[in-house]
Amino acid sequence: MPQHLTGIRPFTSMPQLAHPRAPLPVSPSQRGPLGTPTGHGPLDPCSQPLCESRAGKRGPGPAREVRYVSTEPADTACGWCTFAPECLQAFNTARGVLLFLCLASFLQGMTVNGFINTVITSIERRFDLHSYQSGLVASAYDIAACLCLTFVSYFGGSGHKPRWLGWGVLLMGLGSFVFALPHFTAGRYEVEVAEEVAACRGNHSIACVDSNSGLSHYRLVFMLGQFLHGAGATPLYTLGVTYLDENVKSSYSPIYIAVFYTAAILGPAAGYLVGGALLNIYTEVGQRTELTTESPLWVGAWWVGFLGSGAAAFLLTIPILGYPRQLPGTQRYVVMRASETQQLKDGGLRTTANSDFGKTVRDLPLSIWLLLKNPTFIVLCLTGATEATLITGMSTFGPKFLEAQFSLSASEAATLFGYLVVPAGGGGTFLGGFLVNKFKLRGADIIKFCLLCTLTSLLAIFIFFLHCPNMPMAGVTATYSGSPLPEGHLQLTAACNVACDCQPEHYSPVCGSDGTMYYSPCHAGCLAPATTDPGGRKVYRNCSCVPQNLASGFGQATAGTCTSACQRKPLLLVFIFVVILFTFLSSIPALTATLRCVHDQQRSFALGIQWIVVRTLGGIPGPIIFGWVIDKACLLWQDQCGVQGSCFVYQNAAMSRYMLVTGLLYKGLGFLFFVAACFLYKSPSGSSNGLEASLPSQSSGSDNPTDLQDGSCTLQHQNGV
Repeated sequence: MPQHLTGIRPFTSMPQLAHPRAPLPVSPSQRGPLGTPTGHGPLDPCSQPLCESRAGKRGPGPAREVRYVSTEPADTACGWCTFAPECLQAFNTARGVLLFLCLASFLQGMTVNGFINTVITSIERRFDLHSYQSGLVASAYDIAACLCLTFVSYFGGSGHKPRWLGWGVLLMGLGSFVFALPHFTAGRYEVEVAEEVAACRGNHSIACVDSNSGLSHYRLVFMLGQFLHGAGATPLYTLGVTYLDENVKSSYSPIYIAVFYTAAILGPAAGYLVGGALLNIYTEVGQRTELTTESPLWVGAWWVGFLGSGAAAFLLTIPILGYPRQLPGTQRYVVMRASETQQLKDGGLRTTANSDFGKTVRDLPLSIWLLLKNPTFIVLCLTGATEATLITGMSTFGPKFLEAQFSLSASEAATLFGYLVVPAGGGGTFLGGFLVNKFKLRGADIIKFCLLCTLTSLLAIFIFFLHCPNMPMAGVTATYSGSPLPEGHLQLTAACNVACDCQPEHYSPVCGSDGTMYYSPCHAGCLAPATTDPGGRKVYRNCSCVPQNLASGFGQATAGTCTSACQRKPLLLVFIFVVILFTFLSSIPALTATLRCVHDQQRSFALGIQWIVVRTLGGIPGPIIFGWVIDKACLLWQDQCGVQGSCFVYQNAAMSRYMLVTGLLYKGLGFLFFVAACFLYKSPSGSSNGLEASLPSQSSGSDNPTDLQDGSCTLQHQNGV
């Protein structure tokens, strides 16, 4: 807003208007440049005076001269130090920033939420990790984010945001290299293949010994890599969002943020697809092995994806570091945002009106207190935590749910889940921002839209009442004669395989010709080693436990699990798609509501605090809660010389029931929090002086600079200028 040329020292980015009257108090939402750099042509509307004296508007009296002086920062060129070639200035726009931030968010999502979730099983097998140890590896990302969020969002919010973002992406790349390091330092992965051990006549007992190879200590290296991932990604979703929001028109902000978050959602989907494909390559690339992808000893090339993402992050750092603190020509958007920002109480408004507020550690407690006094912000944080619990839990164990329900392999389940996430998560994220912009939703209307999306996904979760029946497994879900077996009663030994002396350590499921699964070829009573059929599948013949067919005296079994013929599969997939779609449909509107319910000068810090709450209450406990719930549905645990390992077989009915209860609990809480936000949200207090009515951008969404000048002039006259 206008300031007197003398008396008050203007900000370096503040336009100055020569005016004989006293200066007006300036709110933080109105701070910032309102002009464009000098040197524009006379036809450039941004180079014209922001306000002109209008005779007749204020009644009779002498005309007053209004002089516009542009003081936009000189360092708005795109480049590095003094190197700023003209060819790079084509990228010095909001769209250019959006491009590189989308690449960064895509890379982060692909690495952390895609590759990590895909290769966890391979890492456990390669480095002798237990489930709780791999859980610590996954949680290290959120722990690092929680530790860094306050510092980054508080000081980065008033600092040079592109530099914080660039160094953060560089740190993510370093974390990827560290995560892949154990492959090169742990030695070659060599296993002794003894296929004949799986068959009945060749099954020899192997004494259980303490095989502690020391490889489990590499979990510390994995945790360090994840910690660097979390620290590097912290600026991306706090400073990156506010940098976009403050450099575009407020009505376009949801679209830009939606595109940004859509890239972040597509990243994990790409990670599932690429990571699943890499797991079909043996971890020692170029080395021949007799292992197949169906073998429990198979370890895929888990490390290749991290090398690629690390190199891409290092390259992406260069253009991001070249952006200025503020993009050129963005001053006019400050006035547009002013009417959408909910005004704080008088005490808080006077405090944040200080230009130096929020730049020192001494202001940190007061900044936190101002946010704690904002009930809408608190409720939106709690809503984000409930949604994050479901998102992190489902992203971690969604493939496992599909694998158990539809009897798929790990790679097939990961690929199918990726196909669901791409259109549902990515499309929902973008569509949410598009609808907010299309219907010009503001304030409480945005929260009502989120409420509707949450209600729809809440109703769709009832699909978990349905489930696919378990494929019959001899000795686990059914007896060898075919009758049902009570839950929790294992009878792996029967008259048909008692002479084989089968060991429970040799889990290698096979599918009999009768459609029943068996624990291993030995438990199926197969008398001979496997042969390969024309289709490349391993086939065991002369299996005494498999009912005989007309072709041979005994039945035969094929390596791998039986294919499920569940008739409910399409219906389950459709409603899971709906749950994912409407969950992500409300993400960008909820984020926009958060940005609009706090003061401009606290937006970066508010997002940082929100991310801390979301990760502490949702991101970190989400996978733990879902993992515990899914483990409750386990029917068959791995036996590692008397020590319980991972789960081999789940009861599909119990898994669906537990997922339903957990989903209803957190979706119900999210719905109640959005209801509370609707009642707590207050319309902007600027309407009393005609602020909203004076800005044409609120009614028409016009981006015409002339309209902006007219609206801002009307604003000044109404305030008695």
